[in-house]
Amino acid sequence: MRRRAGAGFSLIELVVSVAIVGTLALVAVPLLETTMKRQKESELRAALRDIRTGIDAYKKAADEGRVEKKSDESGYPRRLEDLVQGMANSQDPTHAKIYFMRRLPRDPLNGDTTLNVAQTWGKRSYASPPDAPAEGTDVFDVYSLSPGIGMNGVPYREW
Repeated sequence: MRRRAGAGFSLIELVVSVAIVGTLALVAVPLLETTMKRQKESELRAALRDIRTGIDAYKKAADEGRVEKKSDESGYPRRLEDLVQGMANSQDPTHAKIYFMRRLPRDPLNGDTTLNVAQTWGKRSYASPPDAPAEGTDVFDVYSLSPGIGMNGVPYREW
């Protein structure tokens, strides 16, 4: 019987092919991990910006008298949920609600799905110092509870 030339791969061709695929996989995995980390950090930046914009809008409305505040209050929301649930407009005779956010974003670095959205964030009250944020009677700022460090070298808690 005559053997057909080129009917299969030699052992050397198979070893070279496997080595090339293995090398490509070694390069692709770290690149994929870096891309995923960048995406999470981008989501974190956007979520922080959205929440902080909502908090600032609430404070402005309180300072303008559109949201009712007591004399001993700072004018910042009592809870993060107030930004989404809305507050009665004290200057509108119908007391229509003022909404500051459509929805509260989840901290993308917090993987605990059993927590509600507001619990995924660390909250700083107006009365607490910036270097030791603590919860209080209002929400002045939010931060990530993740212990990780960003690609820029800054801990996520300080973003």
